[in-house]
Order: sequence, then C-alpha cells, then structure tokens
Amino acid sequence: MRGKRPAGVGICTGLVAAALAAPAAVVGQWVEEPGKGWVSVQYFYHDTRDRFDQFADETPFFADGHAVSNAVFATAALGLIPNWDVWVRVSWNSLDFTDAADERSRTGIGDTNVWLRVAPLKYFDIDFPFAIRGGVKAPTGDSPVDAEIIPLGEGQTDWEIMGEVGHSFWPAPYYVNGWVGYRWRKENEDTRKDPGEEVFFLAQVGGNTGRIGYKVIVEGWDGDTPVIEGIPVRNARREYLQITPSISWDTGAGSLELGWRFPVRGRNLPSGGALTAGYFTRFGF
Repeated sequence: MRGKRPAGVGICTGLVAAALAAPAAVVGQWVEEPGKGWVSVQYFYHDTRDRFDQFADETPFFADGHAVSNAVFATAALGLIPNWDVWVRVSWNSLDFTDAADERSRTGIGDTNVWLRVAPLKYFDIDFPFAIRGGVKAPTGDSPVDAEIIPLGEGQTDWEIMGEVGHSFWPAPYYVNGWVGYRWRKENEDTRKDPGEEVFFLAQVGGNTGRIGYKVIVEGWDGDTPVIEGIPVRNARREYLQITPSISWDTGAGSLELGWRFPVRGRNLPSGGALTAGYFTRFGF
C-alpha cells in the first residue's frame, strides 16, 4: 500500500496540469473562408515554487515544492462553408513536481479541444466581426486516480460557448478583439469530483510596424464551487487573471512570436510567470 502523500501535494500536482489550460491562438473574429485556414504551434514554459492559495494569497508550495511545466499546443482552423469554420487543438505536456518527499514526472498527450464557429450576422448582410463559438474539451490526457501520479489532463469533459467581437482600425495598423464565455464542466466519475462551471474572458489589443507585430492579452476565469464526493468544497474554487505582452516578426511563410505571462491574481493555482513562444502561418486549398 502506498504511503500517504504530504499535505497539499495532491492538489498542487493536479493543478500543474490545470495551469497549462491555454486559449487557442487569437486571430480575430473574422471566420475563415471555405478551404482556407491557419496553423499555430505554441510552446509554454512555467517554472515556479509558489502558488495562489484558497485566500488568493501568493505562498510557497508545501514542503519546498517546485513545479516545472513544458507544453506544446498545436492549433489549426479551417473554413468549412461560408460563415463557418472549425478549430482543433491538441497538446503535449511534460510535467515535473519535486518536494521534500519525492520527485514526480509525467510526459505525454494532454487534453484535446474542438470548436465550431459561426458568423451569424453575415446571414443578415451585416459586415461586423461578431462570432459565436462552441466547443468541447475531450479528456485525452491520462488522469489516473492514484494521487502519487501527476495527471496529464483534468480528467473530465468540458463544454463551452463564447461570443467573440473584434475591430480593425485599418488603415491604422491597430486592432482589438476578444471573447466572453461560459464553460460547463462535467463530473470526473473516477474521482467523484465535479470541478464547477467557469466564466471566462479574453481581451486583446495589438498592432504592427512593418514586419514587427505586438499585442497585449488580458485573460482570466472565475470558477464555481467544486463538489467532491457529493460535498461542496468552497475553499477549492479556482480563479485566475493574467496579462501576456508579446512581440512577433514575420519570417518565412508566417510569423514567430515571443511573450511572457504575468499572473495578476489567482486562487488554488500555481503562480509565477511563464514563457511563451510560437509560430503562426496561414494556408489555403
């Protein structure tokens, strides 16, 4: 029989995977034309010894804990028919959590997202960049019940819907866009945990100068009270707010991007800044 883990380690290691939940590449609310689309590959690196506790205070992990997360997200969008496109995102995670008791590492496929998006105003000949996007997160990342093993995913199916808006100030090289959404999170039957629904948002402002682009993203979510084995546990509720400035430059058939995520506020999640790097390119048939 396995020994009991030090207090808090099970929570922290599970949240290492949860903290990797990143939005798909933000490219505006202009739905892709049929046969056209884009591909984005993003790398995420997070190294921290601190966390946001249940009171939203930033404190060290228990027992000198140290979390290191590496992840790669590949996202693709493709126009299906006029005014409709589909997005797919897959991920690969390499996670490590070390404390005074042990070192635990996992590497493998994470959860998978699929979204379907429509520009409804186009059917009324209104040329305003508004879209509705709905999707599902499938628990393709391994999420064992054993508390000694770091999960690669969150272990349950999520459904979400969001409204997206955007505006380009062309011929001035500036733009704004973003979304607000709601996420229904199903119960993980293996662990008997219902993580609680979430309201989330993202806002972005950016521009470019020649081949150089720049943007700032503000994003976050606010979670409802989780229910664990039939009991509401209010002090396990999650929330997060972060700011990500980035810079990009055109190269080859697409553009390279480098950014840094600054956590502003959180609850029951790892804290600390994170490096992001990626490549974005368009395609057409």
